[in-house]
Amino acid sequence: MPTGVALRDVRRQLFGAADRILLRSGPSGLTSRAVTTEAGCAKGVLHRHFEDFDAFLADYVLDRVERLAPEAAALREAAGTGTVAGNLTTAVTAVFESVAVAVVALITFRDELRARLRHTWPAGVPVLTEAARMIGDYLAAERALGRVPAGTDVDVLAAMMIGTGHLLFADRTGGRPTEEAVHRMVSTVLSSGAA
Repeated sequence: MPTGVALRDVRRQLFGAADRILLRSGPSGLTSRAVTTEAGCAKGVLHRHFEDFDAFLADYVLDRVERLAPEAAALREAAGTGTVAGNLTTAVTAVFESVAVAVVALITFRDELRARLRHTWPAGVPVLTEAARMIGDYLAAERALGRVPAGTDVDVLAAMMIGTGHLLFADRTGGRPTEEAVHRMVSTVLSSGAA
């Protein structure tokens, strides 16, 4: 790779390359050389911007968590509109059609990455716990509007929805789940909270 070529947004380029590799090759294919090759830059670029590859991966995971913020805002704004199950079907699909499933596999795959993430994210898997928080906040807003029954434990429902959603989307061999399958899962989880 040529040196001296200015990169406009190194983090964005490297993280985008990591997304593509992770989705295409899984966690075992995600190496520093693969990332820099995919990003079209010299290997030294990654090491000039990050302490080591696990530091890069930790920042990458946390950046992917931050990318849920617009989804969370859109879901909160949807409270009181449409149907609760419809809004959640859209939100769960958006979370799991991102790199979330692949990021979970990456965190599971790399011991050093999990150790680094524990410094800033002491419990749970970052992408999934943030998604559960997003859904819990939305369900709380809907409960306040009377569209989710009073007394519903929205945090438990949110965790159930994320766990079940992860299982639904994690099996990539059968292809992407249909909207009907996601809606059925969301409706079932919601009805279990009303019991």
